[in-house]
Formats: sequence, structure tokens, C-alpha cells
Amino acid sequence: MNFTVVIPARYASTRLPAKPLKEIAGKPMIQHVYERARESLAAKVIIATDDERIEIVAKKFGAEVCMTSVDHTSGTDRLHEVVKKLGLGNDEIVVNVQGDEPLIPAAVINQVAQNLASMADASMATLSEPIHSLSDFRNPNIVKVVSDVNGRALYFSRAPIPWARDHFAAADITDLPANFIAQRHIGIYAYRVGLLHKFVTWAPAPLEKIESLEQLRVIWNGQVIHIAEALVPVPGGVDTEDDLQRVKLLLEK
Repeated sequence: MNFTVVIPARYASTRLPAKPLKEIAGKPMIQHVYERARESLAAKVIIATDDERIEIVAKKFGAEVCMTSVDHTSGTDRLHEVVKKLGLGNDEIVVNVQGDEPLIPAAVINQVAQNLASMADASMATLSEPIHSLSDFRNPNIVKVVSDVNGRALYFSRAPIPWARDHFAAADITDLPANFIAQRHIGIYAYRVGLLHKFVTWAPAPLEKIESLEQLRVIWNGQVIHIAEALVPVPGGVDTEDDLQRVKLLLEK
């Protein structure tokens, strides 16, 4: 199996400016992400950025960097620019690893690439993990996903799905039903390059605009997304200062 990892890294972040360059255990966060990706089976790992400050730091620790436009409206558009510059073929696989995931296990990078490679009718693959608490199930910031028996994603939503009708009809619900199957989506994606070429030509889908979820554009246009439960736990990324301090404590130990 041959695949490429691309790590999008933006300097401008509303909640945590200069996020990729925040120091964690003596290294910038983007270096931790790069090193985790290098532990995978990827043939190549590339940092994609639109900011020279990130480029300078990344090159200092030996990363390959692809400079991209500042005008992209989404990470998928930025990824598409990278695969065009690399000249990758339509059937080649690219894994998008977020630049704010310094604890991402290499095992899940390999898993999502292998899952896509082994499912011929899928053009994209991603991962999930079980939801165990009612608060997470109801949280719109935690994206839920349902799939069919063959691991094809049926729908992604910020709403609580699937809905256990009889259980949730009762008053004073404090927990999920016993043996309830609910999955939260983990934001790591593998793409066939041909899908990226199509994706950038499609207008945002109605469902995508309602939910603010890009992956719904793929399903809307009749493409198959494979989803499977992650083989190992995936620690959360860094979105806020509190997240940063949590990750610092873990890595500095």
C-alpha cells in the first residue's frame, strides 16, 4: 500500500492564533504532528501551509513543505492544490491529517489508508469511535455518523443519530439506552485523488450548508465514504488554550 500524508497548517486561528507554532514539550505543535505522521507507513509526508512563518519552522525540522493559496475556503481545496502540484494520479491515496493533532496515533493513519485501498467502490474513508455519554450524544459540536452493514456511511449529522424512539420518549432521560450503537466521527480522511478533482467542481450541497459538514457534499454527489471504528483511541486535537494545556501535560510527562 502506497499513500501520501498531507498536513494542512494555517497560522490564523480564531480561537488560538498561531496554533501550529505553539510550543509543546520543546517543539512546535506542527512538529509533533509531522513526527506522528512519519511513524506511519506513508511514503511521503507534506506540510501544506499558506504562511511563511510555518514554512520556515517546518523546514528547520526537516519537513517537506508545499506553499498554498491564501484564498482557499476549505481544507479540501488546499489539499487539492497540493495533489495538483505533486502530480498525483487519480487512483493514488492521500490522507489528510489535521495540523492540530499532536497525539494522532500512526496506527489510525495506516488504518484509514488501508480501508480505502481495500474498498474499491469507495472514493473516501474516515473513522469513528463509540459515544458513551448522553451529553456527547446531544452535543452539536460532536458529529455523529451512521453506516450500513458494509461500512458505507449513510449520513453525518450534528444532531443525535440514530434516535432511540422509545427510550428518548420517556421523561427525565439521564443516560443512553443499553447496548446503544452511536458513533462519533473522527476527523481524519483518506481520499482517492480523483475525488478531490471532482470535489472542487461541485457546489456546496444543500445538506452540507445546513449542517456545515463538508463530507455531506461527497454523499450528496453519489460517492461512497467508507467508515470504520478506529483501532486505537484517538486523543482530541487542540482547538483552545485549555486543549493546549492538556496536551502539554501529557507530552511533557
